[in-house]
Amino acid sequence: MKQRFIIGFIWLFGFLSLVLGVAGCGKDSPLPPDPEPEPFVRLLENQSVESRFLNRDMHYAVLLPKEYVDSTKRFPVVYLLHGYGESETGWYKGGNIQFYVDQNEATTVPMIYVMPQGFNTYYVNKYNGNYRYMDYFVDELVPAIDSLFRTIPDAQSRAVMGYSMGGYGAMILPMKNPTVFKTGVVLSMSFRTDEQYLAEPQYVFDGQWGTIFGGTGTSGTARLTDYFKDYSPFHFLGTASDSSFEDLNLFIDCGDDEETLSVTNDAFHDTLRSLNIEHEYRMRNGAHTWSYWHSALPEALKYISLAVQQLPYPPDPDPVDPGLPVPAERLISEELAETGITFTVALPSTYPAGSALFPLIIFVHDRTSGAENEESQNLFSLLNSNMVSSKIPESLVVEIPLQENLTHEIIQQIITQVKENYRTTSDRNQVVMAGNKQAGALVWELAPGFSGDINACLLFDADLPLNASAENPEIAYYLDISDDGVNYKSYHSLYLSLRENEVPHEYRVRQGRPSHQTLLNGINISAGFMKDHLN
Repeated sequence: MKQRFIIGFIWLFGFLSLVLGVAGCGKDSPLPPDPEPEPFVRLLENQSVESRFLNRDMHYAVLLPKEYVDSTKRFPVVYLLHGYGESETGWYKGGNIQFYVDQNEATTVPMIYVMPQGFNTYYVNKYNGNYRYMDYFVDELVPAIDSLFRTIPDAQSRAVMGYSMGGYGAMILPMKNPTVFKTGVVLSMSFRTDEQYLAEPQYVFDGQWGTIFGGTGTSGTARLTDYFKDYSPFHFLGTASDSSFEDLNLFIDCGDDEETLSVTNDAFHDTLRSLNIEHEYRMRNGAHTWSYWHSALPEALKYISLAVQQLPYPPDPDPVDPGLPVPAERLISEELAETGITFTVALPSTYPAGSALFPLIIFVHDRTSGAENEESQNLFSLLNSNMVSSKIPESLVVEIPLQENLTHEIIQQIITQVKENYRTTSDRNQVVMAGNKQAGALVWELAPGFSGDINACLLFDADLPLNASAENPEIAYYLDISDDGVNYKSYHSLYLSLRENEVPHEYRVRQGRPSHQTLLNGINISAGFMKDHLN
C-alpha cells in the first residue's frame, strides 16, 4: 500500500511538473512570426482555362498593372493576340510588352493585358465546326478573365490588339462580336484580298487558309467559299445589314515594306473609307518585324487608353514647328522672261561662303488663297530647319507657286535658269521634285519627262486621278497622304502600280486631315527619303 502511494505521488508530481513547464514555456517564448507575404507578380505565366468548346485546357498569360495589388478598383482589359505559328508567350517574350506598357504609362490608363493561346486558328471557328475557337474566346475565356481578375466587364472597356495573324483577330473579333469588344488595334493584319487569295500557291492555300475557311484542294473562284466571304472584310463589310461595327474603335497600322500585307491593309483602309466607317490608319516605314510593332505601340496604347475612357482620338497630330523664318536676304524672287511665271529661290545658310555646288529641291506649291506668304515662309523655314539639324543636306530650294500655264517646258526653263544663275549640282541624283494637292497632281503628271533632271518625286495629298500609275524605275516616288485625305483610292492605285512595275518608292499614310499643317508634318517625316535622294 505504501509502495503504491509513493508511485502515485511520483506520477502526480511528474504530471504537474510537465503541465507547469509547458505553461511556463508558452508564457515566456515568443509567438512564431507571421509568414512573409508573397511578392506581387505582375506577369502571370502558364495560366489555363478549361474549354468545353475545344475539349482541352487552353493556356494564357496575364500582365497586371502596377496598381492592381494596392487597390480594389477594376481595370479595362486588352487582349493581345500573337501571330501564326506562335503562342501566348509571343507578346511577353519577343514583344517585351511589360517594358512598353511601363514606358508609355504617362499617356495611358492602367489596364490588364491578357495573352491567350491561339494556335493557327486566325481566332475564328473552323468552317466545319470541328474547332470552335471564336466561341471559346468569347463565351469561355472572356467570362473566365472577368471572374478571376478585377476587370471592368463591358465591351467599352475591352480592346483587342494583335500583329500578323493576331492583327486579323483584332479586326474580326470586335467586328463579329461588337457587344463584347469595342476596340480593335490591327497591326500588320495577315489576310488576303480576293486577288491575293486566288493567287496563293496550292500548298500555302491548303495549309494556311483552306483548313479554316474551306476549299482545301480547290483553285480559282472555288476558293471563295461562303464561309470565307462571311469572314472577309472585303465581303461582309459591304453586305452586312448589321451596322453595329460602325461604332467600333479601329486603329490599323502596317509597314510599307511588307511583302503583300501592305497591299491588304491599304485595301482594308480603302474599303472602310468607302463605307464611311471611322478608323485611324497608319502606313509607316517598316516590315513584318517586332521593331516595327514596337514603334507602333506608343500611339496604339494611347488610342486604346482613350477608347476605354470613351474619349475621342485627336483628329490631327501634334503640329511640327517649322522653325525660325529664313532671312529675307536669302529669299530671292525670280521671274521667267516673257512668261510672267514667278518663283522663289531660297539659298542655304552656307551659300555665301565658298564655291560649293548644292543639291536642288524643286517644290511646286499649291497654296491657300489669302495665306500664300505665310505658307511659303513656313515651307522655307521647315526645310531650312531640317538642313540646320542635318536631316537633309544643305540645298537650294526653288518654290514654284501653282499658277496657270505651268507646263513641262516652263518648269524645264525654270530649272535651266536656276542652274545658270546659282551654284547648283548638275547631277540628277541630287535633285528632287515635290508637290501638294493640285500641284502634286501636276508633278506626278510631268515627272516622267524629267527623268534626266530629277531622281525622286514626292507627292503630298496630291489630287491624283483614280487610275494613277507610274512605270519609270529611274524615278523614286514618295507617297504621302493623311488618313482622312480624299484621294485614298488614287493613292492605292498608284501604290499598286509602283509595286507591280518595281518602281522604287516609299508610302506614308499619316494621322490627320489635309491642311497646310498636315503638309508641313508630311514634309518633316519625308526628311529621311529626301536625304537619300539629295546626297
